[in-house]
Amino acid sequence: MKIYDPQEETQWDERIAQLDRPSLFYSSLWAAVLHDSYQYRPIYFVQRQGEAIHFLLPVMEISSRITGRRGVSLPFTDFCDPYVIDPIDFEPAISEAIELGKQRGWRSLEIRGGKTLLKNQLSSRQYFQHQLNLGDPETLFRNLKSSTQRNIRKARKNGVVVRFDNSTAAMEDFYRLNCLTRKKHGLPPQPISFFQNVLNNIIRTNHGVIAQATYHNKIIAAAIFFHFQKSVVYKYGASDIDHLPLRANNLLMWEAIAHFSGRNFEQLDFGKTEIANEGLRKYKLSWGADEKRVPYYKYDYQSNSFIQDRNKESGWYNAVFKKMPLPLLKLTGALLYKHVG
Repeated sequence: MKIYDPQEETQWDERIAQLDRPSLFYSSLWAAVLHDSYQYRPIYFVQRQGEAIHFLLPVMEISSRITGRRGVSLPFTDFCDPYVIDPIDFEPAISEAIELGKQRGWRSLEIRGGKTLLKNQLSSRQYFQHQLNLGDPETLFRNLKSSTQRNIRKARKNGVVVRFDNSTAAMEDFYRLNCLTRKKHGLPPQPISFFQNVLNNIIRTNHGVIAQATYHNKIIAAAIFFHFQKSVVYKYGASDIDHLPLRANNLLMWEAIAHFSGRNFEQLDFGKTEIANEGLRKYKLSWGADEKRVPYYKYDYQSNSFIQDRNKESGWYNAVFKKMPLPLLKLTGALLYKHVG
């Protein structure tokens, strides 16, 4: 086992692209976003045979006065399965990673995925994951739920137009809508510097796009998609609540599906959904996506065992955040996100 910082390895992303399950979240691009935004330390556990990677557990070390020192694979990443060619190699490799975390004084090691490898361990939390196999747009449209088809037609009839714009201005427009959406959900937004790092490291390296839905030249919805090799991830979405009846979000998602299908991408990942969020679950299923449960795992160094954990995205504080003035909510996000990871 060796420890790598992908930002210091010139051939890192080329090696990641050669994996049989490549992911942008394994790449130096995402590592740079997390490091540049929050100064997390990359500790990527790797076993290689020659130039080929046989085991990979990407971890960011978070050192916080509030939440302590811990390892997370990976912060602000919905799913990040450990990569291993031969499952028989996983147990000794993960044991070695856990031991290094002990030496570094971690409180915990969190792994966001790995169900087949950690199936005998207690999961900390579980989420739904929805993935859509891309292909012929006409076939994909026929497979949509009838209400989703109607919403797409309604948005077009209402004059909503979707465009792709990867400019700095487009990211600023997204951030404006994102702040409004997070406030509606009772959560602070990530700081603008985080999204600037996304723009610089991912979108401007041709691994992501910003989609915008406009109405009478006003941007009323936006989304950020990441892509790597043949896979696409719907990473962030935001919209103007006053224009929700126009169904711009439905048209925006459909145009993104058609966009990536036309460029020979093979799969779109809709990201995680909380088990209790039935509305979001139904929305993602309406696109014809396949559903599965994905567990997270958390190794606790005090008890030397995998433990259950609670979902920290929901709580009494949501009501407090909803009532905060937007400037104060932005400041709260800028102060807190480094610690929550």
